Amino acid sequence: MPEPLYDTLGRTYSATRRADPRVGAQISQALAGSASVVNIGAGTGSYEPAQTIAAIEPSQTMIDQRPPGAAPVIRATAEHVPLRDNCADAALAVLTVHHWTDLAAGVAEMRRIARHQLVLLTWDAEVMGERFWLLSEYLPEARAADATLAVPVDRLVSLLGDPVITPVPVPHDCTDGFAAAYWRRPDAYLDPTVRAGMSLFTKAGVGVVEAGLIRLAADLRSGRWQHKHAELLELPELDLGYRLITARA
Repeated sequence: MPEPLYDTLGRTYSATRRADPRVGAQISQALAGSASVVNIGAGTGSYEPAQTIAAIEPSQTMIDQRPPGAAPVIRATAEHVPLRDNCADAALAVLTVHHWTDLAAGVAEMRRIARHQLVLLTWDAEVMGERFWLLSEYLPEARAADATLAVPVDRLVSLLGDPVITPVPVPHDCTDGFAAAYWRRPDAYLDPTVRAGMSLFTKAGVGVVEAGLIRLAADLRSGRWQHKHAELLELPELDLGYRLITARA
């Protein structure tokens, strides 16, 4: 198995990517009717429900950070899940489809192992690129890279049966440090430890990212960012393109 991206990217994952309970509540609600779940691209186990019978994860670095008592984990990829057909009520995939090498094969595996339901959390790169100030104002090259990294929602739903798409707003104090988690806490993006847990920063060139962050730091010091985005500081949550997709297996 080739070295997964998260064998390097995920070294600080358990510190910066802690499940947010409000995001988790939406995922739990979607899985409420499922007595057994297989978590695909499970990472460190964030958002993994209690009824998970197996977790599939290719990165040993991520596996090593799974907490005691987490579901049994199998080191494998989404495209080749070593489980029997119809082995669980539902298959779950949280912020992982953009790392799969073959989207159609991964979705087919989810449908093969799930008896009833698929639940996927992903993001709409067009929505994020337009609404997220970090990408639109400071890191346009990262915005382009993000669009390349992301799986288009219409392509994903074309592989699913009767999909339902639900927005997942990002709380202003989100505890899960995914790309847009700090939309109301801009200083966080200046922290290399925070950025280390975001695949967003792996595709754009280092020099380009540094230049954008230097401009952000200057705008924060001068108060320009706070003045321009004063309305954001009053919002409890914001829709930045994250989408929960449920579908029949």
